[in-house]
Parts: sequence; structure tokens; C-alpha cells
Amino acid sequence: MSCRLPLLLPALLLAPVALAQTSPTPPVRNGAALAQPDEKASEVPDAQKLSRSSAAVTQMQGTLKMVLGKVEEARNTKDVVKLNCVNEKLTQVKGLLRISEQSDVALQEAVSKKDEATADHEYTKVTIAQSKVEQLRTEAEQCIGQLAFRTDENLSVEVLVPTDLPGGDPTNPGPPTPATVCPPPASPIK
Repeated sequence: MSCRLPLLLPALLLAPVALAQTSPTPPVRNGAALAQPDEKASEVPDAQKLSRSSAAVTQMQGTLKMVLGKVEEARNTKDVVKLNCVNEKLTQVKGLLRISEQSDVALQEAVSKKDEATADHEYTKVTIAQSKVEQLRTEAEQCIGQLAFRTDENLSVEVLVPTDLPGGDPTNPGPPTPATVCPPPASPIK
């Protein structure tokens, strides 16, 4: 055992360093790599910033269409709880999409002017918005899947009261019994 320990120790110490140096390849959708929220914007080349940003905006527009479909689905089921939940997510997606579209345009301007700080900032805004929109997409799907109470005009409730209850029905005490005992006069004077 002591012979293996010196050989294993350097291997274990170097393994995390080797793993930390490898960077995952960004996910690709529609031929363009999507923005990554955990990477530094300054490490991404300008051409990739532009393509990733426009791909992210396109993805967010698709998410907006999906959430609009969920709103319509909630309206068709006449479920107010689901509709309110999905409308809240829709409002947030619209706001984040508006910010992302403006940031995408500002990113294009900053890249053309060779303003790296502004380009990095605008690219970061798009990546953050993209991750939040993905989260909202999941939440909107959960809104439609959640249980809600539904009332129907045709709903009827039938109550069966058992006849063998001891002492009758405690919720229906019957007519009040009149008081037959009068209290004695408080004083002998009439």
C-alpha cells in the first residue's frame, strides 16, 4: 500500500488542474453556437459574440412564441390560475427579449467601432437574459402543468346522510324549546 501512495498522489493532485483547463464546447443551435453565461465575454472573439448573440435572440423569440402558445392554451381551458401564472412569465420574457434585442444592436455597433468594453458588456447582457428566458420557459411549462380548481355550471354535489347516527344530526338541532321556568322576583315589593 505504501508503494502505491507516492504514485497516486501526483496523479490525484494534477487531475483537477487538467480538468479545469478544458473548456466545454458551447451548445450549437441552428448552426450557431449559443452564448454561455459562465464564460468571460473578453475571451470570446468578436465574430463569435455576434453570431452567439443573434442566435440567442432568435432562441428567445422562439421561447416567446412558445409561451404565447401556453397563454392561449390556458385561455382555452378557462383556467384563471394557469393564465395568470403564464401571463406573468410572458411579461418577463417580453422584457428580457426587448433588452436582448437592444443589446444585440448595441453589440454590433460596439464591434464595428472596436469598442471592446462595450461589446463585452452588451454580450454579457444577452447571455444573462438568455439564461433567464430559458428558466422562464421552464416555469411557464410548469404553470400549465400545475393543478388548478375548476368550476362547472353542471357540477352537482349529492350528500348522503347516514340514518343511524347516534343522537341525530348535530348540525340540525331542531326548533328551540321555550323556557318554562320564570325566575322569582328579586324583591318582595310589587
